[in-house]
Amino acid sequence: MLDDTLKTQLKAYLEMVEQPIDLVASLDDGAVSQELSELLAEIAALSPKISLVRKDDDARKPSFLIQRTGTDVAVRFAGIPLGHEFTSLVLALLQVSGRAPKVDADLIDQIKALPGDYSFETYFSQSCQNCPDLVQALNVMAVVNPRIKHVAIDGAAFQSEVETRKVMAVPTVYLNGEAFGQGRMGLEEILAKLDTGAAARDAEKINAKDAFEVLVVGGGPAGAAAAIYAARKGIATGVVAERFGGQVLDTMAIENFISVSHTEGPKLGAALENHVRDYDVDIMNLQRAEKLIPASVPGGLIEVQLANGASVKSRTVILATGARWRSMNVPGEAEYRNKGVAYCPHCDGPLFKGKRVAVIGGGNSGVEAAIDLAGIVAQVTLIEFDSQLRADAVLQAKLRSLPNVTVITSALTTEVHGDGNKVVGLSYKDRATDQVHKIELEGIFVQIGLVPNTEWLKGVVDLTPRGEIIIDARGETSVPGVFAAGDATTVPYKQIIIAMGAGATASLSAFDHLIRTPSAQAAA
Repeated sequence: MLDDTLKTQLKAYLEMVEQPIDLVASLDDGAVSQELSELLAEIAALSPKISLVRKDDDARKPSFLIQRTGTDVAVRFAGIPLGHEFTSLVLALLQVSGRAPKVDADLIDQIKALPGDYSFETYFSQSCQNCPDLVQALNVMAVVNPRIKHVAIDGAAFQSEVETRKVMAVPTVYLNGEAFGQGRMGLEEILAKLDTGAAARDAEKINAKDAFEVLVVGGGPAGAAAAIYAARKGIATGVVAERFGGQVLDTMAIENFISVSHTEGPKLGAALENHVRDYDVDIMNLQRAEKLIPASVPGGLIEVQLANGASVKSRTVILATGARWRSMNVPGEAEYRNKGVAYCPHCDGPLFKGKRVAVIGGGNSGVEAAIDLAGIVAQVTLIEFDSQLRADAVLQAKLRSLPNVTVITSALTTEVHGDGNKVVGLSYKDRATDQVHKIELEGIFVQIGLVPNTEWLKGVVDLTPRGEIIIDARGETSVPGVFAAGDATTVPYKQIIIAMGAGATASLSAFDHLIRTPSAQAAA
């Protein structure tokens, strides 16, 4: 199962195992069970502190429990946790053995204090870059608090279970048998849902903070760069982020970030946060900005009001709120989101194995999605509004070489059809003839670009009709002391490396503004 290089790396990690652990396998006679048996045997052979036990006592087969010997400290994986989940497996082995997770002490205390019993089930796919954060967070909770149980389930290995529960997007989490959440969630987000008093406590802490000199709104590449450049000036810097890493967390392969030949979004997102934390930056994560109030006098404080009722003040503000997937805005899309309507082919594609899907959008992202899906699903129909595809020629050539792909151009998607539980088809209008056609299918992957996260700024800063923040070459907006950077702005190219440069520009401009503009308090 594991090549020699991976075995060598894993052996080095397993030298950090602290207390003996058992791998308790539940297997059947299937091929997947055979593969899992081989994997577990290889792992056990790499450390004298790991024992392999077969019990076949779990309802899900194949599955295995990682259990600290002689205790009830354990987590379970159903299926084979390879691909993006291999890191989750390694961390689980170490943490169950007693190695402390790299989690803030306050969060550990919050986990331990949770009342009641919690049984979590997480459905993942090996190709999902969003799943490991959630799997690893719930594993940490299960290790820290013995009243919390967690099993991570490979949806591709348990197709009938996925269909019964109508799981059509990963990660999907059930708590005590009931739907708990979908999509990327970190430890803080999970605890916020379980601990109902957390938001009020956070708001109280935020309200007590002193005013910043630079406040960055957004934690993506632009926001991270802005925060680092501000902190390096030795000035009071804060970051308000709805999720640190932003849209980059949903990006699969990144091959155009200069000096790094290949990386993946979650890795880059984690690196961004770690770099920011190297400096004296006050990060307020999981906080959504709802209102911007400009300074009432020159040099006065700018206020940002948050969804939890808190308010943050600063002499300058850098808006780096990024963008999100653009929706089709047709009947049925919202109703069947995560019930067949998806936006991440890498994450959710394996759930549609052997089924019929459509991809909406003929740019690079749409064509790349169709190519990826063609290797998994039975049939892909790519629908493009324009009269021709807009993707690079090499991608179009690859797409048209695939036997299970149909391309329809000059087509406007008009409706998503469902049966109340899941997608069953879509309708589109032929723009040349105005004739409406219906396609029967089980999944729709929307790949039609991004929309800036700027609705909360309307009427405060100048925006384009597309909602982009209008900036000059220095990153300045129409409001004194307010700067902006990244995909939420009028910068012409929406690229990670450009967003980082724009974040640095905005931060340097904010610093220049600070040294040239006396504060209202000092002037008084």
